[in-house]
Amino acid sequence: MSHPTTTRIDYIVQPGGTVKGEILVPGDKSISHRSIMFGSLAEGTTHISGFLQGEDSLATLQAFRDMGVQIEGPDEAGNITIEGVGMQGLKAPSGPLDLGNSGTSMRLLTGLLSAQTFDLELTGDESLSSRPMKRVVAPVRVMGGVIETCEGHTAPLKILNTQKKENQLKGIAYHLPVASAQVKSCLLLAGMYAKGKTCVTEPAPTRDHTERMLQSFGYPLEVNHLDEVKTQICLDGGASLKACDLHIPADISSAAFFIVAALLNADDHAVLKHVGINPTRTGIINILRLMGADISLENEKMIGAEPVADILIKPSQLKGIEIPEDQVPLAIDEFPIIAVAAACAEGRTILRGAEELRVKESDRIQAMVDGLQLIGVDCEGTQDGMIINGGNAFSGGVIDSHGDHRIAMSFVMASLRADAPITILNCSNVNTSFPGFTALARKAGIDVTEQQHA
Repeated sequence: MSHPTTTRIDYIVQPGGTVKGEILVPGDKSISHRSIMFGSLAEGTTHISGFLQGEDSLATLQAFRDMGVQIEGPDEAGNITIEGVGMQGLKAPSGPLDLGNSGTSMRLLTGLLSAQTFDLELTGDESLSSRPMKRVVAPVRVMGGVIETCEGHTAPLKILNTQKKENQLKGIAYHLPVASAQVKSCLLLAGMYAKGKTCVTEPAPTRDHTERMLQSFGYPLEVNHLDEVKTQICLDGGASLKACDLHIPADISSAAFFIVAALLNADDHAVLKHVGINPTRTGIINILRLMGADISLENEKMIGAEPVADILIKPSQLKGIEIPEDQVPLAIDEFPIIAVAAACAEGRTILRGAEELRVKESDRIQAMVDGLQLIGVDCEGTQDGMIINGGNAFSGGVIDSHGDHRIAMSFVMASLRADAPITILNCSNVNTSFPGFTALARKAGIDVTEQQHA
């Protein structure tokens, strides 16, 4: 797999655009990853539509091809056919599995692949190789996995299954120290192969696409709500997955950029079509509504195990708020664009309890604070969040996205309130999650161009 960092792409955005009309963003990244994993391990043929053709989810697809799974597609419409090999059917790849920029691929596969009988190595690009993997490696080791990491608990990861004391992992009861869907999913994937029961207790709700998809593929699990925030998910090892048909809704994390942009319009409304509104992902809508956003859901329905709706956004005057900490895990990927919304709001917005933002594709707290200050916003970073005093128009400037796709896209939307052009450096990784982003932004009414540098 070629890494997206070979050509540097910068964005130049002219001020004064609008975002209006019907907008369809690409398929959900989290669901796309998991559809490949479960479809590959299922018995029978799985058909997928709406698959996200971003570099991250394509890295997961290629990894399973490298382990002997026959996968046709994706075609232009995101249709894929997977000939499942069953739980024990994966084969040793001929070399390391290169997962590019995809933290989801690496963290989930660490659990799944620690249950195989052959040795593997998981590698990635420079950004992925700097991200912490101890959160998944430590509990998988407790289950009996043998994993070597680099100093600092980073990739490449060597999964040495031929050195396991026992052929099979053993189930564990694990309390997540920090709410994390990726760690939870890693352990549930390992748990499908483990001897006995695996239970994961999360201290706050996180996205539950893994649990929903296990149901779609017929794998039995228990979900126990222990109190208002804590949930325990348990499954027994040794069951199987049965192939099914999956339709992947539009990604709410990608829709978030256009939701905020439409709120900043002077008069026109926008509709984001067919967006996944899984309640573990709608923190962005809840937070914006608390800030005074006029957002409504239309045509709500279930597609498979996932709820979907059209999101109607009308121009709104936003107000600064203290963001409720119980919403933070439900919007963890959306805080870069929420920070732009806060900078446009009247008054002060305070974010707390979001330490995880410091270990994403970049230190997102620092990257957003640096960028917002550069275009004239009064804000500061704290250890676990930010304080933003909003309400003024932005100036133009040159902003470094630090190779982080969500930082880059957020500052494209900030141009709607700027009085001069904004140049955003190092945007090639936008293709990891949102292929065709600039074309869609232009179609919606934003004047953005790409500059490529060899």
